[in-house]
Amino acid sequence: MSSPLLSLTDVRLALDGNTGPVEILRAISLDVHRGETIGLVGPSGSGKSSLLMLMGGLERATGGTVRAFGEDLGTMNEDALARLRRAHVGVVFQSFHLIPTMTALENVATPLELAGRRDARARAMEELTAVGLGARAGHYPAQLSGGEQQRVALARAAVPRPDLILADEPTGNLDSATGAGIVDLLFGLRDRDGATLVLVTHDPALAARCDRVIGLIDGRIAPAAA
Repeated sequence: MSSPLLSLTDVRLALDGNTGPVEILRAISLDVHRGETIGLVGPSGSGKSSLLMLMGGLERATGGTVRAFGEDLGTMNEDALARLRRAHVGVVFQSFHLIPTMTALENVATPLELAGRRDARARAMEELTAVGLGARAGHYPAQLSGGEQQRVALARAAVPRPDLILADEPTGNLDSATGAGIVDLLFGLRDRDGATLVLVTHDPALAARCDRVIGLIDGRIAPAAA
């Protein structure tokens, strides 16, 4: 078997609290292989989102090792981590995180423009069309529904053709019908580009669509899902 895309070994995360350090993740060891779809499930506060952020280099482990794309993320400075994410990672958040002063087209084009791509606007338009929003490219986030904003966020994550897509409760702020459409789009983009997908969800039906489901409880991988 080829080397894993992501490899976490004895990873720990502790954050400062009012009364001292609070353990968020404890002794997490996990490999993620290219093309896999993984669902992270568990109760609120179990560490799912924190684990996702560690995978993307958006949070630093306080113990253990996180390797991604052959790199030890713990040894990289912030500029190097940003370059790695720009080259390899797309992130979809529950709350969209669109830039309110930019149109849908501008939001989607931003990752490519930061990478110096001259075809950024054209590629962004293609991606918006792929998620059914070609006609809304000139609209600002405030002019879009929640489902449309999440589709813009999906297009922005997918436009660089990342090797890894991280999705944190991508349907959490949407009604069930709109959320189902977003899930279909997310898996469709994954299939189109052959990306690895890791997502956090509370939705059993969404988790069931994944190749592998990993449960977390109190910052540890649940024994039944290890």
